[in-house]
Amino acid sequence: MPDTKKFIENLSGAGKCIGVLTSGGDAQGMNAAVRAVVRMGIYVGAKVYFIHEGYQGMVDGGDNIKEASWESVSSMLQVGGTVIGSARCKDFRTHEGRLRAALNLVQRGITNLCVIGGDGSLTGANLFREEWSGLLDELVQSGEISEEASQIYSALHIVGMVGSIDNDFCGTDMTIGTDSALHRIIEVVDAIMTTAQSHQRTFVLEVMGRHCGYLALVSALACGADWVLIPEMPPKDGWEEQMCYKLSENRADKKRLNIIIVAEGAIDQSNKPITTELIKDLVVRCLGFDTRVTVLGHVQRGGTPSAFDRILASRMGVEAVLALLEASPGTPACVVSLCGNQAVRVPLMECVQMTQEVQKAMDEKRFEEAVRLRGRSFENNLNTYKLLSHRKIDSELPHSSFNVAVLNVGAPAAGMNAAVRSAVRVGITEGHTMFAVSDGFEGFYKGQIKEIKWGDVGGWTGQGGSLLGTKRTLPAKHIDKIAEQMRIHNINALLVIGGFEAYLGLMELQAARSKHAELCVPMVMVPATVSNNIPGSDLSIGADTALNAITDTCDRIKQSASGTKRRVFIIETMGGYCGYLATVGGLAAGADAAYIYEEPFDIRELQSNVEHLTEKMKTSIQRGLVLRNENCSENYTTDFIYQLYNEEGKGVFDCRKNVLGHMQQGGAPSPFDRNFGTKIAAKAMQWISKKLKEFYREGRVFANTEDSACLLGMRRRALVFQPVVQLKDETDFVHRIPKEQWWLRLRPLMKILAKYKTSYDVSDSGQLEHIVRLRAKDVSAI
Repeated sequence: MPDTKKFIENLSGAGKCIGVLTSGGDAQGMNAAVRAVVRMGIYVGAKVYFIHEGYQGMVDGGDNIKEASWESVSSMLQVGGTVIGSARCKDFRTHEGRLRAALNLVQRGITNLCVIGGDGSLTGANLFREEWSGLLDELVQSGEISEEASQIYSALHIVGMVGSIDNDFCGTDMTIGTDSALHRIIEVVDAIMTTAQSHQRTFVLEVMGRHCGYLALVSALACGADWVLIPEMPPKDGWEEQMCYKLSENRADKKRLNIIIVAEGAIDQSNKPITTELIKDLVVRCLGFDTRVTVLGHVQRGGTPSAFDRILASRMGVEAVLALLEASPGTPACVVSLCGNQAVRVPLMECVQMTQEVQKAMDEKRFEEAVRLRGRSFENNLNTYKLLSHRKIDSELPHSSFNVAVLNVGAPAAGMNAAVRSAVRVGITEGHTMFAVSDGFEGFYKGQIKEIKWGDVGGWTGQGGSLLGTKRTLPAKHIDKIAEQMRIHNINALLVIGGFEAYLGLMELQAARSKHAELCVPMVMVPATVSNNIPGSDLSIGADTALNAITDTCDRIKQSASGTKRRVFIIETMGGYCGYLATVGGLAAGADAAYIYEEPFDIRELQSNVEHLTEKMKTSIQRGLVLRNENCSENYTTDFIYQLYNEEGKGVFDCRKNVLGHMQQGGAPSPFDRNFGTKIAAKAMQWISKKLKEFYREGRVFANTEDSACLLGMRRRALVFQPVVQLKDETDFVHRIPKEQWWLRLRPLMKILAKYKTSYDVSDSGQLEHIVRLRAKDVSAI
């Protein structure tokens, strides 16, 4: 990070014109990106133009290019697809078409373009930029623009955002729309599972992905599918027998259904397509199972964007405007993207070349190379799937004679069950005997411990809550009994999945090691809590599901407020003292304000928020949404804020309040939480195996070092094991939150997008990173 801090106040867009367009296939979240570009552009003093119908609108000009206003992007955030339209454009592929587009832009003074689309759209934009000065010369010669205009508008700046549900663009972890498409797929799979179970059926599902198997792979991981077929990894010869053997083995194991997921571009080793019908015929012929095919098709592109896509698109939109403001004529066209949870800029053509190399590798049957080029995230998904899906027969398993116990601690969080399933199956694959502890540390000291086998965790990924049972009880008071249970069951390692109590519990167990040798075993904690308040991890299992619950509710409430007009809703979210859900939920739902403990506020701020809403009611957007974290202030309670707003807004707006409560903890886990839980628990189990070998001396396991009691957390771009003792200094134990929290940097974004003047530190932005360097750094990205 640079030594000198850089603030948004010092960046001005005065005199600049930005054009924003969506091109190619639509993706959920494109509207959130358009909204962010328009509002950030207007905020910095630039003029922003909508270019309707993609490149076609740029070529046709006229009413297709219209100036945008602040209000014109209101209510777009929750709408799927793209409101400004998208079209495949043949004209732009011709020189004549690009010449007309250049004239239309120059006539309006637009020299900054923000293109939201796939690799084809972004490649077209780059070509346009390279030809720009030549196109202007032609326009001067034909007398359509003056020499002076060609001087003023001599450089065209381009920033891309990738909107594609396939996640097929190299150089970015997630493209806009991918998470929402996964939501649609998982909704369908969850629904199909109930009917398949009733009739003991096999379902073959086709998902999108002509050249990229990301959707198929991640949805297979997220629903525990029996088999997955993707273009990057054609099955080995003889796969037909292998697949049928696995399906029949699962049925014999009392599993009443089979799910096979196929990417539409799935191929075999000879590059021949593998279709859903081919698989159906194969299953019917070899096994005689009742088999059905479901092709998901355009359902995957539809529906409202997920919370993740809205936040991703909003962050990218703001970052795109910053990149355009800082661009000089020599700056290469870049793509703003996300790496881990950090916004980065990467050269557009490097990404395009890498994406094309993947296709080339697949055409030339260099499939392992293709998987590597897709990036660490794709590779890790694939490795985790392989680890979990193929059950080895006992004779193939390494036999470790180690016993590993898994337990849930704290409040329930969606995704805990996916983590338990993953840990159990990876543990069994590594040769360990796995034990499940019911009801957290309370069940532990009462001896509620029993062996858990491969088949016991079947179908767990899609289940919300905690199937093992979870309690907030801490171990310190019962440490003697817990040590005794460790001895009785000969437990050699512990995996604790849970929230702040799990973190405190691990510290207490480690502190008691000096008195109890039974506790000198490797211990690791995986963070799982809706509050996302665990030191050492930027994200925890369950927070994404809770965010989606908040966002869905806020969407409905906004719709109600739009109908009645002049209404402000005060909504209370969970989180303890941690303002993550209120802040990030506020950004995803388009809130006007979010009150949190970490950012103290007083009566003056409440007053200014009321005045801000009073001004807003004079525009065409006559509704307000205010989020309040449950513990943000002892005295400014939800009731107090509601009454204050009601009194101060008299005659201008009326108020309603909603306390969201425990609905934020329930429900089926989101695809992100299923996937995150699965991958992080698998990594934790592999660490346990490594430590067990390391600490095995003279016939027993003895681990007494700091680094044998760790928390596995996501830090910026990677999953990191951190000794819990070392995290003490980073923790505010009174308020149960980390002392520093990355998401506080997103608060100014929420304020800017709600039309507040604010200070925004943009020091983190602006470094162009090269894609090869990204790969090397990304050692254990998730």
